[in-house]
Amino acid sequence: MTNELNELSAFAIVASERNFTRAAVKLGVSQSALSHAIRRLEERLELQLLARTTKSVAPTAAGAALLNDLSPALEQIARAVDRARSVRHQPAGRLRIVMSRSAAVMVLLPRLAAFTEAYPDIVLDVVTVTGPVDLVAGEYDAGIQLGEYIQKDMIAVRVTPELRLAVVGSPRYFASRRIPLKPKDLNDHRCITLRLTGGPYRWEFQQGRKSVTINVNGPLIIDDTHLVMQAVLAGVGLGLAYEEQVAGHIAKRRLIRVLEDWTPPIPGFFLYYPSRHHQPAALSALVNALRSPG
Repeated sequence: MTNELNELSAFAIVASERNFTRAAVKLGVSQSALSHAIRRLEERLELQLLARTTKSVAPTAAGAALLNDLSPALEQIARAVDRARSVRHQPAGRLRIVMSRSAAVMVLLPRLAAFTEAYPDIVLDVVTVTGPVDLVAGEYDAGIQLGEYIQKDMIAVRVTPELRLAVVGSPRYFASRRIPLKPKDLNDHRCITLRLTGGPYRWEFQQGRKSVTINVNGPLIIDDTHLVMQAVLAGVGLGLAYEEQVAGHIAKRRLIRVLEDWTPPIPGFFLYYPSRHHQPAALSALVNALRSPG
């Protein structure tokens, strides 16, 4: 199919130029290679498409009819190829991006207005999930994820500084319960668990060289971080969130933070994608817009 399309395109150029030499220059091939291609096409169609003399080349009646039918299709193909190439150079088109709701709120939303103003021809098709995602299998252009969960064969660009997690509860919750001083004390508390793709998230703590993982228990398992915080504010139990998400609530004393010395920094969020090879201009624009200055 590819050879036949190339031969048809070559025929159209020779017929339009009415000269093998000029057509060969235009196509970037030798005159003999072009002549062989036209001969193969004529043999396959069992038609003479071009009348040749030592001084001129002109389409036969069959060639003129074929050229008349071919021209609109070849022009449409050329426009389609130009549009495809423009994706590489013009920041335009649709980008499918996958991320957690937390990443959407902390990374994307603060920069979204400026990005859409700067690039009105880009459409961000955002899907929010909990847990890691296979970009290639899901047919995503890119994702935003914590650095520790990104596969090693991905290109990763930092989009936040390091983050810290915070264990928090409401004053109402702590009115009848003791403050946990060590991670194992959480076994005596009602904890709200975030469900990830692989199951409930296990709370991880570290103090110096000592690491502890707790399978917390409680009355609620849910797959939305926003709803986890709403339940914590309502006094249902303790929850785990990013410092940035709860700082305002802590400052206004709507939440109490515990176990702060057991939550060291974690790598933070990265925008990641499969390869830099022929990267679309729209993706380059998003990378530059979200890239963390740190």
